[in-house]
Amino acid sequence: MSVRIVLVGPKYEGNVGAIARSMTNFGLNELYLVDPCPIGNDAYIRSTHGAFILDNAKTVDSIEEATEGCFLIVGTSGITTKGNANYVRVPISVKEFAERVSDYGEKIAILFGREDIGLLQEELALCDLLITIPSSDEFPVLNISHAATIVMYELFRKDLAQPVPAEDQEKELMFRFFDDLLDCIDYPEHRRPGTSVMFRRMMGRSIPTKWEYNTIMGVFGDASKTIRRSGRKRE
Repeated sequence: MSVRIVLVGPKYEGNVGAIARSMTNFGLNELYLVDPCPIGNDAYIRSTHGAFILDNAKTVDSIEEATEGCFLIVGTSGITTKGNANYVRVPISVKEFAERVSDYGEKIAILFGREDIGLLQEELALCDLLITIPSSDEFPVLNISHAATIVMYELFRKDLAQPVPAEDQEKELMFRFFDDLLDCIDYPEHRRPGTSVMFRRMMGRSIPTKWEYNTIMGVFGDASKTIRRSGRKRE
């Protein structure tokens, strides 16, 4: 996924620097500034290791220039309309957006508006999609650098490799191995049903991955073999 961050009319250079820093955290480096405030020392101090992003940032006069070459233009807003009365203000959550574009092959431009008034209605109309971060109805608008960081995090999180959970038949085999281990140690007969159920519930809550499943199976199998070889199982 290729993402361009576009800041429209940012008023405080410190916020621009903070966003540049977050971009380095999430592997993004393409920053466009539309009619920004002067970018000086405060921005570079806040950017930490993101100074190179500020050095390479493109300053342009319009959103059209900032989004040139992008296939999907995404606007952000903390103030939304519930329902379809005003389609420009009907958003999806940033989490849903990240899920939708997880396999997107084209360049995406994500627009963040001014600290005080955000993106104007006519600017939102230029966007293909509007996203928002769920927050308090009383204080719905986040600081622009915080909002940008959350959006970047959700996009980055969707790219992380997800562990593969053990399949149902594998878990059933693991439960049989566990019961076999109880047999090997002469676990009291009257306590076995409850202990087996407890183990099943515990594994159900934990949702073991394939790696965890293979590790547990190895331990159970080796333990049972060792006990049998040692002759500790009573005849």
